[in-house]
Amino acid sequence: MKSRRILGIAAAVSATAIVLAGCSGSTDDKGGTDGGAVDGKGKTLTVMMAANGLYPEQQKEWFTKVSDAFEKKTGAKVSFETFATANDELTKIQTSVLSNQGPDVYGLGTTFTPTAYATGAFVKLTDAEWKKVGGRDRFVPSLLGISGPSEKDEVGIPFASRPFVMAYNKDLLAAAGVTDVPTTWDELTEAAKKTTQGDVHGLAIGYADNYDPWKFIWGMSVQAGNPLIDVKAKKSELDDKTVTAAYDTYFGWYQQGLVDPASVGWKNAQAVAAFAEGKAAFLPMTSAVSKATLSTSAVADKYAYAVMPTVPPGETSRPSDGKEAASILSGDNLVVAQYSPNQDLAFALIEMITSPEWQADYFATFGELPTGAEASAKVEKDNPELAANVQAAAKSIATPFTGAWGDTQLALTNVVVQSLPALQSGKLTPDAIAKAVKDAAAASQSALDKSK
Repeated sequence: MKSRRILGIAAAVSATAIVLAGCSGSTDDKGGTDGGAVDGKGKTLTVMMAANGLYPEQQKEWFTKVSDAFEKKTGAKVSFETFATANDELTKIQTSVLSNQGPDVYGLGTTFTPTAYATGAFVKLTDAEWKKVGGRDRFVPSLLGISGPSEKDEVGIPFASRPFVMAYNKDLLAAAGVTDVPTTWDELTEAAKKTTQGDVHGLAIGYADNYDPWKFIWGMSVQAGNPLIDVKAKKSELDDKTVTAAYDTYFGWYQQGLVDPASVGWKNAQAVAAFAEGKAAFLPMTSAVSKATLSTSAVADKYAYAVMPTVPPGETSRPSDGKEAASILSGDNLVVAQYSPNQDLAFALIEMITSPEWQADYFATFGELPTGAEASAKVEKDNPELAANVQAAAKSIATPFTGAWGDTQLALTNVVVQSLPALQSGKLTPDAIAKAVKDAAAASQSALDKSK
């Protein structure tokens, strides 16, 4: 999987895009920019979002429900498009920037917000835009941490919060004599060894997932004191022992037989399914999204969530420069395209789906935590079993805010993609991992060199 290089064209494209699209908030949509109802009769707003691999049918139903409600409210229909991988996400952004046309609204993973920002092709949020979506203070303050490089320079509006945690099977741990939930990655590996018996494995991991693998490497590296990118120096830190140690741990679970052999081809949904069937003791890198599945599964009364380990491989405590990174600052931001002729409609839609009522409905349907302060407080109060998820959200750390992060993320994923055949055949060597990491570092540095 070869990552596209959007940042190489960003400087050339962004100026053109801005000139052609006009100033942010300048479109009228027959509703003006100072509030009031927006008349969208006869129009169609296009929204691009990630495909939901766990709940595809529910997502289709939600798309229909949103369009029907928005048409009733404004007269405009909403057409949804989806992307399946991070590479697709990056390519779609690139294509839209180059052609100066495409979706009016993007639902981007938080880690891709810096990449979108770097193009200059998305509306920067002034007080006027924030007012249209209910005000900046409508949202949980910490979730605005990756909306832009600063509070006064933002493009992303928080839509869904997805702090990552670890689910564990209480019965399997007790049967294996594991009395405490692991708080270090080495402890997790040892607990996985104790709970692996027969067709039950210690861990459920989706090695072929399009989004999860790099997050393990990022977390372990940041905990070891390596942020992966020095933004000020524009220097990639991927070619480092902390990164190779993270990959050694991640691949080591497979090499030691602590995961189902079939997991080399699993996506996240299959890892969740295996845990739900009682076939794994731990399910790391999951979120409240899995609750809808697990709460009606064979382990409904046997599982709980915990914060993932925050001590890096090979250590019993975090180094002094390490960060307690329980999760990336994860979720989805909504951004509005500069080229869109329907900007007021776009902000009206965002106002609707980030309202407390719609946020509560989205949580009930998909398990994604609300980003609105009111809805978030209610979910936390009504769902004490998600205490670990709330704690993980508080300990979440944003990935580096640089337009090069999208390519860096893909480079980290590519190390896994390129290593899977050798991993499955038992021929993956430390030298091969080191070479793949070196190639990833070069790709990351190249993206940094091209970024603004």
